[in-house]
Amino acid sequence: MSSSRKPPFSKRAMSVLLAALLAPSIASAFTPFTVRDIQVNGIQRVDVGTIFSYLPVKVGEQFTEEQAAEAIQRLYATGFFSDVSIDTTNNVLVVNVQERPTIASVSFNGMREFDDKAILKSLAQVGFGPGRVFDRSMLERAEFELKQQYLSKGKYGVEVSPIITPLPRNRVGVSFDIFEGDLAKIGSIRIIGNEAFSESTLLDEMELTSSGMMTWYTGTNKYSREKLEGDVERIRSYYLNRGFLEYTAEPPQVSISPDRQDISITLTVHEGQPYKVRSVKLAGDLLGLEDKIQPMVAVKEGETFSAEKSSATAKAITDYLGTLGYAFANVNPNPVLDRESHETDLTFYVDPGRRVYVRRIQIGGNTRTRDEVIRREMRQQEAAWYDAGSIKTSRDRIDRLGYFNDVNVTTAPVAGSTDQIDVNVDVKEKPTGLINLGVGYGSTDKLILSGGISQDNIFGSGNTLSLQLNTSKTNRAVVVSHTNPYWTRDGISKTTSVYYRRTTPYDSRDSFGDYRVTSIGAGMNFGVPISEFDRVFAGFSYEHNKLSDLSPQYTPQAYQDFVKEYGESTNAVIFNVGWSKDTRDSAIAPTKGGYTRLSGDLSAGDLRYYMLSAQQQYYLPFGRAYTLAFNGQVDWGKAFGDKTFPVIKNIYGGGIGSVRGFEGASLGPRDTLTNDYLGGSRRIVGNVQLYLPFPGATRDRTLRWFVFADAGQIQTTGNSVCYRGINNQSADPCGWKYSAGIGLSWQSPLGPLQLSFARALNAKEGDDKQAFQFQIGTGF
Repeated sequence: MSSSRKPPFSKRAMSVLLAALLAPSIASAFTPFTVRDIQVNGIQRVDVGTIFSYLPVKVGEQFTEEQAAEAIQRLYATGFFSDVSIDTTNNVLVVNVQERPTIASVSFNGMREFDDKAILKSLAQVGFGPGRVFDRSMLERAEFELKQQYLSKGKYGVEVSPIITPLPRNRVGVSFDIFEGDLAKIGSIRIIGNEAFSESTLLDEMELTSSGMMTWYTGTNKYSREKLEGDVERIRSYYLNRGFLEYTAEPPQVSISPDRQDISITLTVHEGQPYKVRSVKLAGDLLGLEDKIQPMVAVKEGETFSAEKSSATAKAITDYLGTLGYAFANVNPNPVLDRESHETDLTFYVDPGRRVYVRRIQIGGNTRTRDEVIRREMRQQEAAWYDAGSIKTSRDRIDRLGYFNDVNVTTAPVAGSTDQIDVNVDVKEKPTGLINLGVGYGSTDKLILSGGISQDNIFGSGNTLSLQLNTSKTNRAVVVSHTNPYWTRDGISKTTSVYYRRTTPYDSRDSFGDYRVTSIGAGMNFGVPISEFDRVFAGFSYEHNKLSDLSPQYTPQAYQDFVKEYGESTNAVIFNVGWSKDTRDSAIAPTKGGYTRLSGDLSAGDLRYYMLSAQQQYYLPFGRAYTLAFNGQVDWGKAFGDKTFPVIKNIYGGGIGSVRGFEGASLGPRDTLTNDYLGGSRRIVGNVQLYLPFPGATRDRTLRWFVFADAGQIQTTGNSVCYRGINNQSADPCGWKYSAGIGLSWQSPLGPLQLSFARALNAKEGDDKQAFQFQIGTGF
């Protein structure tokens, strides 16, 4: 099937041809005369001056039959008129025209595959649209263009019926009734000419597939011309990456069944022979940096040629020269083939161009955000040598601010200079204020209600001010915070917060305890950047804690013991220090990189304890769509002196975020009076997770399936006794717990959504298992 388009025969051209043939006979009815006046009859919208501009004669000039023929040809050629005639009476030239109607509107009925604006833009490119002169030939071309748009989407059963509606003032409305039909399914894909690789191997490289058991779900059997072109290029890359430098392919042959439902695709390839690399050389102007550039060459002598390695080498050299100020460096790999020995000599020709420096950095598009907020994220400096790496880092830092929908960084040569460029940073601002009301649900916290108001870029200063409210079965919180990311010019950030939290500790199924812990506090935290990815933070907070609703019969024994040791009300000053390193490519749906965090809390006052925490995440990509993720987390707390670790500062494990398959917060010691979950002062958690692409959701990378394995343990430091609840109801609450399962994660409009179905692998008597768990929305 050919992809070329041949427009229908133009009726306008036929009209001009007839005018040219008939004009001499019309003009022969008069002898040449001097024009005394010119009159025009029949015009409605076309300005009379427009007609005069096409006439080859003016008043007072002689008019001949050749000029009459020329006048008719010119007026027909404008396309404005369906009929043109010329009369001469008493030396008066009379031009009679019949105007073609204009298109007042174009509408589409039954079109769901495309956006109206996009199709109108496409039709305008073939000369059809509102305000244009209506012409049957243009209507046929518009109909043809519409069908081509649907054919490119694989909808071969489309039917297009134009309806013309006459309107006042010689106008028409054009409506296209469209029956889109179903997408044509791919019945078969054949590859001919392949010898080095099996057909199944090459088909695995393609996104399109023939119809199968799961294609109703994946949709990969729905034909698309764009996807087929991408598949052809993928197969070409597959061969070139394996040394087949003489590989060629014929245009794919696509045929459709008579009922327009099934498509057959045939790809014909000419493989040639694989080539090995005989020699690798660097040529051109190397600037004396050959010892620096040579290690960047990924292609080695004696190995099979790889276009991927060759392109990666060229890019690495180009990027390196870009960091030295050579903004227009060019590196071209040139393989010279020896067809007898099937070897190639590969030469990388390096043209660094002229070294340039940045004259000026210009900020545009920011109507609200101050220039300094953007400039302080720039790592490229004015009056410094151009550095491609610094410009890329600058662009990423500006984008990570979250204040803009789009960030575009371009360079432009300075007129009259050969060694200067300007860097233009163009941004598109987005609303940064947010009023949110949210409803979430978690298998542990149950109903979660949240609301708040925040401004991430208050008054365009880059500061953040927020008020957040949160309530669930076990927690209520109000937090007011303010963050200045550039408290100092060096990028030291300062966050000030005031908070109120009321917590009812997690209860087990058999619990009848009733008590609450209320915390009121304020704190200040500072962050100091020590590299592009590393940050050291330190701060302090003051906190007042109060236990209420206590009773000797119903309050857990652990909390009664806490009151005896510390009292119902306590005051503490908590100092914190830490370090974090974030190299992930995304904080929402990372696919590569890592995240490390080390922190320590030291409490003084009525509560004297310390808590050390460490977390490590690592993301390893496999291919285009798979990611293996590792997470490890350790928390270790201990009280000073001979006191026990305060139970109100215990940490919990179990459920989403730690060991799935066990009920949320259920790991660790149990209370001997009420059987409440107590948590502990030591937590160890490890997770391994393989992310898989969600079928049919290639445009949303935040929607992913995953399989996982979890392990975790909650204990109390400094105490070898693990309380097992009422009458030792739980057999081993402090031991290691393991689970495995499958899940789904999605950054939904309501907040992060996680679903998991897990099996507890080593559950003991008394453990609270929960196979299905989910959480939507966020809380504090």
